[in-house]
Amino acid sequence: MEPRKILIVDDEDSMRHMLTLILKREGYEPRAAGRGSEALKLLDGETFDFILSDIVMPEMGGLELLKALKEKKVESTIIMMSAYGNLDTAVEAMKLGAYDYISKPFKPDEILLTLRKAEERENLRRENLRLRQEVYRDYAFENIVGKSPKMLQVFETIKKVADYKASVLILGESGTGKEMVAKAIHYNSPRSQGPFAAVNCGAIPETLLESELFGHEKGAFTDAKKEKRGSFEMAHEGTLFLDEIGEMSLSAQVKILRVLQEGEVKRLGSEHPFKVDVRIIAATIRDLSQAVAEGKFREDLFYRLHVLPLQLPPLRERREDVPLLVDHFIQKYNQQHKMTMEGITEEAMAMLLEYSWPGNVRELENAIERAMILSRGQKIDPDYLPPEIRGGARFPKDFFSPDQLSVKKARRILEADLIRRALKKTGGNRSQAARILEISHPALLSKIREYGIER
Repeated sequence: MEPRKILIVDDEDSMRHMLTLILKREGYEPRAAGRGSEALKLLDGETFDFILSDIVMPEMGGLELLKALKEKKVESTIIMMSAYGNLDTAVEAMKLGAYDYISKPFKPDEILLTLRKAEERENLRRENLRLRQEVYRDYAFENIVGKSPKMLQVFETIKKVADYKASVLILGESGTGKEMVAKAIHYNSPRSQGPFAAVNCGAIPETLLESELFGHEKGAFTDAKKEKRGSFEMAHEGTLFLDEIGEMSLSAQVKILRVLQEGEVKRLGSEHPFKVDVRIIAATIRDLSQAVAEGKFREDLFYRLHVLPLQLPPLRERREDVPLLVDHFIQKYNQQHKMTMEGITEEAMAMLLEYSWPGNVRELENAIERAMILSRGQKIDPDYLPPEIRGGARFPKDFFSPDQLSVKKARRILEADLIRRALKKTGGNRSQAARILEISHPALLSKIREYGIER
């Protein structure tokens, strides 16, 4: 690792000399300037990780230098030093962008500890920036795979709606990628620096949903041991994704409507509303216009959400995208699982193209990951595709060979297969599927998440 570069700005020769010796001994690469103007000239040709600057200097004081550094958009971490400073000076320095303030005289350990803390903060900032860049890359428009006419139309619509705060309603079957599209809209919008919060309205019991959305005060109900921020509050200046909004109760719908109309939220147990700036993206597999006609969804909320509708096509209506998606998922899981799968056989691809994909893109992704993990060759062949796709035995023909006796693996494959069958039989109704499978509804939701079947 290259040594960290530090610019020392101080009009005292002895202070510059002492700091240079200390910092060199600790592995830093220091440069020194006796005036603020000299420091600015150095910064025209070099970049520094840190700047240590005195406050009281002739010609250009430390606070004046700070203002100049701010105008030049210098990204160095700045630490101010002074023998004459007070609390007001320190506060002013912080306002102008200084990281910390040290009073002279100081011990060598004091300046070194401050630098170590600044390095830790800088490392965290860089890691946060790296992770944010990864998120932007993951949810860039081009990462939504597809070349079919219907998907090209979806891409155009996403690009148009991203720049506006208006509510978006994403419609489509389970597994079509509604949450991914919601994140693509957020991370390519002016709100991308703000938070993205997601709530699955169908997975949270009605008694807890309002607390999840709006938060609660301590003592608001029996189990409210401490105050809780709601999703609206956490998504302030960002985006709130309300998945499966068609499952929301009418009483919760009224409160959502009020937030959209008034732009304010009131925690459970509180009488004091507060303003929130949140963009709503909602999604549902239901026909909301039909739900409105049946009195199960409020008409006024429907029109509030239906400002920018976006219909995602099921995979069976864009089969030309299947090969592209297969290649995408093979690359993804080669990297994630450190594998070297080369592709898929023609016979296996023919089966994927013939299958109806009731679970859509998510089902295809799960099928590819499963086949890659179970396969012994360099290409995915039909033996390792799920049974509903290949129409054969429940397990690959050599699954029970001497080195394939994993009870855990067999149980996972069997459970996932039974859950898919139950969901298909009930048209995606999870409560009915849980009864058929003879497990509780929460247990089914947990297994659906675990196996990535649908969310």
